[in-house]
Amino acid sequence: MDRRRFTTLALGGLVFTAVARPALAAKPPAEWDGLVKVKAKRFELVYLRPGADFRGYAKVIIDPTEIAFEKNWQRDFNRDQRSPSMEITDRDIARIAEEGRKGATKILEKAYTDGGYPVVTEAASDVLRVRTALIDITVTAPDIDTPGIVRSYSRDAGGATLVVEARDSLTGSLLGRAVDSRTIDDFSMEWRNRVSNRQDFGRQVETWAKNSVKGLNELKSLSPIAG
Repeated sequence: MDRRRFTTLALGGLVFTAVARPALAAKPPAEWDGLVKVKAKRFELVYLRPGADFRGYAKVIIDPTEIAFEKNWQRDFNRDQRSPSMEITDRDIARIAEEGRKGATKILEKAYTDGGYPVVTEAASDVLRVRTALIDITVTAPDIDTPGIVRSYSRDAGGATLVVEARDSLTGSLLGRAVDSRTIDDFSMEWRNRVSNRQDFGRQVETWAKNSVKGLNELKSLSPIAG
């Protein structure tokens, strides 16, 4: 993948990272881009537009998931490596981001389809646009090729923050936003590698995707959203 594609991926993630900054602050705001903070069961933070009505949405457009690594993660990871051959390059970052984008988008599409919401590509009055990003990503054992056998042991596979937005597909009106930060597979000290990374991050994205569908169902029962 060329540097232009890497830059596009990075900038896309930076846009969503900037959007999410208020919620990631020590004290998240009560209001955010016209949305009001509400009690949340499935995500750390949920903001909804007063008066929003989700009952008419029967289908979804799933935008490709944006990917952004934690600031300075690449630099800090490389600083701790014993040789240049074990460092993660810009090309590695771009490849991992592209794989993550495709994998996360596919998981979201499956979750909504299984949940009874056909995934479509054309805007309509009954179509909700779902936009997602995985930001502030860290990976304990990045998926890179290194000479010999290199083993990395850790209690977790890394971390990430999900940002998900719901918009009316015709008007673009922002109806809701959720943010949720997780340490990935923080269970026990074990060997981490590219295979376990994909599995662990994939399971977390599946959980987020299913919770997103459940959240939409709940929002329908609560609509119109109280002010």
